[in-house]
Order: sequence, then C-alpha cells, then structure tokens
Amino acid sequence: MNEHEQQQPAPRRGKVLEALTRAERKVFTRPVPKSAKAQVKFLLTRAKGSTKALAERLGVSRRTVERYRAGKLTTPQKRLQATLVEETESEWQPQVRAQAREQASTSSGMMVEVTAYFGFTCTGSSDDGRIRTITTPISPTYARQILDLQEAGATEEDLHPIVAEAITESYFTEWGTRADGLRADFTHVQAIEFMF
Repeated sequence: MNEHEQQQPAPRRGKVLEALTRAERKVFTRPVPKSAKAQVKFLLTRAKGSTKALAERLGVSRRTVERYRAGKLTTPQKRLQATLVEETESEWQPQVRAQAREQASTSSGMMVEVTAYFGFTCTGSSDDGRIRTITTPISPTYARQILDLQEAGATEEDLHPIVAEAITESYFTEWGTRADGLRADFTHVQAIEFMF
C-alpha cells in the first residue's frame, strides 16, 4: 500500500445507508468494544485468529495488528480508528441484527422519520413540492425490499426510489385509500432515521 492510499479517507456512504446502519446498531443488546485493543481482539476472533487476514482488512501491517492486540499501541490514527469502529460494529451481534431484520421484513415493518424535499407527480395535484418532516411506518413488504437491497450492496440512488414508494404508500396515499396515482420523490435529505 503506498502513502497516497493510506491517507485517503474512507468513502462516505449516503444518508439512507447510514440511517439503516444506525437502526441496526440500536438493536444491540450488549455494548460494542470501545478500545482499540478490545476491537482488534474481537475482530481477530472473527478472522479465526489470522493477523494477516485482519491486517489486510484494516489496511495495516500484521505487526500493527499484533501491537494493538498486545496493548503496545493504544491510540490509532483517525483512519484506522474509523475502520476499527466500522468493522467491529458490522460484525457485532449478527444474530440480534438478523432477528431484527427478519421481524421487520415479515411482521412489524419499520418506522422512518425523514426531513427532505418532497415533490409530487399526480394528475390534478396542486400541492407544490417543499421541505417536509415525515414520520410514518413502512410496511413489511417495503422493509424487506429495502433491507434486501442494502444487503445486496445497493447504492444510495438505488434505495431512494423504494424508500419514496414506501413513504408514498403509508403517508401520502394512506395505504391506497386516497390520492390514487400519486408518486412522491424526495431529494435534499437533511435527516433520516429508521427504527426497527
């Protein structure tokens, strides 16, 4: 790895993807390891003890992994610290996460709270688009589609239309009881949270 690659920040994910990740982390039943030593030890168990595999995953040398495991290094640089947190949280309590995702996909759905610019497509609509804050449930059908897309590595652009459809169904058309044919799209997301 050359010097230029080491100094590049991790790519930023979009707000919808980050919100889905935060929602999963809220279902954890035990605290995630906080110190670099504890995070490295945990990740080593997930890597079946392979310092080489963990070093490649973190983008550091094997010796660096060994030093953190032994407690000789305690304060990682910002990039490594962010990577340790991300990798640890992505591996933490997979069964708890899977149960929450399964329940959302089959029975309970999810809640979404979003502040964004909503615009509309509908015959006879006189309601101009504007910034709105909306809190509404998402049906299990849409929750499954959203979670499946996330798991398949979907981009932010892939997720926006399905999240917009889910919000349109529950909030704007009230599960198909009014505003037939209305389609709401959202852009300029200021804040978004999902809750399992």
